[in-house]
Amino acid sequence: MFYLCCMMIDNQTKSIIEKAWEDRSMLSLPETLNAIESVIKDLDNGILRVAQPHEDGWHVNEWVKKAVVLYFPLSQMKTIEVGPFEYHDKIPLKTNYAEKGVRVVPNAVARYGAFIANNTILMPSYVNIGAYVDEGTMIDTWATVGSCAQIGKGVHLSGGVGIGGVLEPLQAAPVIVEDHAFIGSRCIIVEGVRVEREAVLGANVVLTGSTKIIDVSGSDPVTLKGVVPARSVVIPGSYTKSFPAGDYQVPCAFIIGQRKASTDTKTSLNQALRDFNVAV
Repeated sequence: MFYLCCMMIDNQTKSIIEKAWEDRSMLSLPETLNAIESVIKDLDNGILRVAQPHEDGWHVNEWVKKAVVLYFPLSQMKTIEVGPFEYHDKIPLKTNYAEKGVRVVPNAVARYGAFIANNTILMPSYVNIGAYVDEGTMIDTWATVGSCAQIGKGVHLSGGVGIGGVLEPLQAAPVIVEDHAFIGSRCIIVEGVRVEREAVLGANVVLTGSTKIIDVSGSDPVTLKGVVPARSVVIPGSYTKSFPAGDYQVPCAFIIGQRKASTDTKTSLNQALRDFNVAV
């Protein structure tokens, strides 16, 4: 009965959001305001997600993204004071970290509407609205997690990592980093790229939706785009491309092997990089 009740409430909220998306005059109605605010609250608490795993892959909840987009014009600019620091923004900051079991090092910032699970560590970093960060994950110094990005359990985002955000187009998938992946320093992952579970990216790997990801671990190269297969070890690379002005090197990423079974824990993860002479 409780499940059916929740489903009914979700469907009702979804219907209101969809109608308001098509008719912005509905944004003045109390029921629309309540629906949008309830979605942001549920995102903040991890009850709703912008994208979630299914048996056939990841499913994007476009209506939830619509609620996030609609939340911005409804929010007013306010001054936020945190000790000696002052901010001026539409979206409040996330709070109650001790209650949630999250370690937050100054000057880490997360916006309200981002879910950050128990036993997560935020070094001085940034997590945007709509993002989902699962338990046991480390967001290292100056790493950023963009709006609606999905970060799994036990992930390590090293220093300076940039995880791109996405709100529009609505059908676009967010960046997804699955459980126990390791993302090396200064990596950039954008445009809905999915890093599957336990993959390892060495320092400075840049992945966009059109970046070639070339598996060079076998006798013949295999080219992928948009997804790093599970347990892959990846380094930055380049390939030659011909232009009217001549032949030039274009960035890509190389899959050079697979993580060994002995490198499943964080304490031995660096060994996966050393095995292939990869920099963190």
